Amino acid sequence: MAGVAPRARQDTLPELRDQLDWCRFQSYPCGMSEATLNTIREARAVAILRANDNAIARDALAAAVRGGFRVLEVTLSTPGAIEIIADLARDSRLMVGAGTVLTVDQARAAVRAGARFLVSPVVDPEVVVETNRLGAVSIPGCATPSEMWQAHRAGAPLQKLFPAPSSGPTWLRTVLAPMPFLRVIPTSGVDAENAAEWLAAGAFAVGCVRSLFPPQELAARAWDSIENRARALLAAVLD
Repeated sequence: MAGVAPRARQDTLPELRDQLDWCRFQSYPCGMSEATLNTIREARAVAILRANDNAIARDALAAAVRGGFRVLEVTLSTPGAIEIIADLARDSRLMVGAGTVLTVDQARAAVRAGARFLVSPVVDPEVVVETNRLGAVSIPGCATPSEMWQAHRAGAPLQKLFPAPSSGPTWLRTVLAPMPFLRVIPTSGVDAENAAEWLAAGAFAVGCVRSLFPPQELAARAWDSIENRARALLAAVLD
């Protein structure tokens, strides 16, 4: 019986080494992924568009760009999203990502089109691993500290806070106290009034959805208003 314990312990060593190697990999992203992380960190805000019309989506994103946004997310639920991503990716001023990425096939299509980061509403380890393999940045959606930890363990260098908790930045500050290595991007409930507070609480960046693209302004094609919203949001995060 004395020989059993050493053999059991020895059998676990390869698994432990694999886990440590994976932790080192996810802690030190390389190449394009590192450049993408730096761009998001410096921009501090991401314009996130979900629209039901291709032409409206294109015009709304153009208004956000005129207002100063350089990091854009196009959700795959938007008609013609892959084509929009491909067109935006040709502009060297911009960095574009895909949102609502739920499958490996969607991840591959988005990266082929030029997406540098892939955002999901949920934590799917298979999508996270494939995104890393493709050289893009994975940003899975997380609503709890446990989900954020699971996303981190799966290899996601960023975690999307979705939906936003009612206590807002205070909640994020509380979560980051024991897990300061998390890099969280809140993407709902962020506006020009509280964006700076989210960043002060430790957010890696913020995602601007309805505060930048209100459905009523998209429907009214109020592009000047969206451009002004973009300027106000960026002034709040870059001040």
